Amino acid sequence: MSDGLVRAGESVTIVRGEEELFRRTGHLFATVTDLACAAAGLTSWVADHQPDAIAGRLGEVRIRKIYPSGLLLDSASSRELARRRDELGARIRITAEEINETIVIDRRVVILAGDIRTGQRSYSVITQPETVQGVMSLFETAWRSATDLAVYSAQVAEIRELAPAVLDLLGQGVKDEAAARQLGLGLRTYRRRVAELMAALGADSRFQAGVRARELGLV
Repeated sequence: MSDGLVRAGESVTIVRGEEELFRRTGHLFATVTDLACAAAGLTSWVADHQPDAIAGRLGEVRIRKIYPSGLLLDSASSRELARRRDELGARIRITAEEINETIVIDRRVVILAGDIRTGQRSYSVITQPETVQGVMSLFETAWRSATDLAVYSAQVAEIRELAPAVLDLLGQGVKDEAAARQLGLGLRTYRRRVAELMAALGADSRFQAGVRARELGLV
């Protein structure tokens, strides 16, 4: 692969680190017209580089992004997503399903985030048409089942206010009865809020909810 180019004969290329990834694929954002992205959090390679790369072309680019529902439990993150939607003209949807950072450029190139080794994340750059089509199909399925940002934000507005306190109490292992009293809630109401919080985090247990919350920087 030459600098800034994905060579046609190489259907899958592994690169190490965001600087190398942008050096090899950043030029694609200068001409992109259809950008599909699934982001595991607010901080990502595409979030850091894509806005500058398509500056001045926002009206020409169709941008769709899927983010994890746990982000909406944090007021600052919720506002940041709304800002990205409004400033970039992006369509943003929210999912409770676990997602991996994925970028599809013009339905021709896929960038998949991999593991972090020796402080650098690896990325797979894929141009094989069948694989790109398969990834795009998965994205479309996730997109259809996800919820519009404004709608989901309104749905979790109430639990968002309680989320920090509830997560703190869960982390301390405080029993439900005591936790409910501290928050001035009835026991059934508290347990319902915990269930709503777990759903927003896509967690099947309170322990998993704590893990997801830490991954998202909520605790």
